[in-house]
Amino acid sequence: MRYLQISDSILLSHGSGGVESQNLITELFYPLLEGCVMGGGEDAGIGSLSQNTEKFALSTDGYVVSPLFFNGGDIGKLCVCGSCNDVAMMGAKARYLSASFMIEEGFLIADLKRIVESFANTLKQSGAKLLSADTKVLPKGTLDKLFITTTALGEFLYPHLNLSAFGIPQDCAILVSGNIGTHGAVIYSNREGIGLQSDLQSDCSLLYPVLEPLFQAKLKLYALRDATRGGIASVLNEWANASKIGIEIEEEHLPILSQVRGICELLGFEAYNLANEGMCVLCVAKEDATKALEILHSQGAPNAAIIGYTTSENATKVVLKTPFNARRYLDYPSGELLPRIC
Repeated sequence: MRYLQISDSILLSHGSGGVESQNLITELFYPLLEGCVMGGGEDAGIGSLSQNTEKFALSTDGYVVSPLFFNGGDIGKLCVCGSCNDVAMMGAKARYLSASFMIEEGFLIADLKRIVESFANTLKQSGAKLLSADTKVLPKGTLDKLFITTTALGEFLYPHLNLSAFGIPQDCAILVSGNIGTHGAVIYSNREGIGLQSDLQSDCSLLYPVLEPLFQAKLKLYALRDATRGGIASVLNEWANASKIGIEIEEEHLPILSQVRGICELLGFEAYNLANEGMCVLCVAKEDATKALEILHSQGAPNAAIIGYTTSENATKVVLKTPFNARRYLDYPSGELLPRIC
């Protein structure tokens, strides 16, 4: 294990969503769980209770964001959106959630009430129901305030969909449903001790309502992925590696808010590597790309854009084309830029 050999212990970068995370999963978890894992590295796994029952999508995720409250959301909203969005990336609508609340001794009841109210309001917006929940209280100092783990079970309403990072063909269009890097920039500017002042709001939101008209239109969709940890750089590299294709992106077509650009310039980040919590990347047949873009715009995603195409050149690589016609590889994020991002 290349990255695990550097140290005998886990590093923060192993949870970043970048290359170290991929190595941890593929070189430690997968071999030890051989024969047990059904999922193929997608945002959600697909299963059924028997051969004669309908399939469902299942996703679980832990939320440890810091700070717990940020411009545009909080951990309660974030965990519902995150898990519902994960099953939506497989074309499923979240029907049930389970949740585990890990609470530190001494945590303020008023803050917990705000978070649970936000959790409930977002759950109502999603149309899903809480099927099971658990609370644990740990001694002060054994965790940082509050962690939430959620699992979403999604129903497939459109059986024609077969979304996967594997088998993406050449000559398809790559789209994004909104601005890039917004959530990551907000968390950094809100984090205690950073000292940045900004009115920027997180893009934290439910994606299924925006995507359902695409599913109904029966466009040729190959893959969806919400660009959370590692941003679009991680998503595009995962797709290029999974399908053994090249991907070429036009830098000038990437929708990035001016506030996000400013934060990136100030801190030496690239927006491609920063997380989103209400934006996804789409791979669509080239002939359906314009129609897909029109639908996204009509569904309250005015900054959705076609940002590039898959290609037979530079297999397994993502190439970024600058406005000056220079080209460079857009690599997997490496290291840990922003711990506790979601």
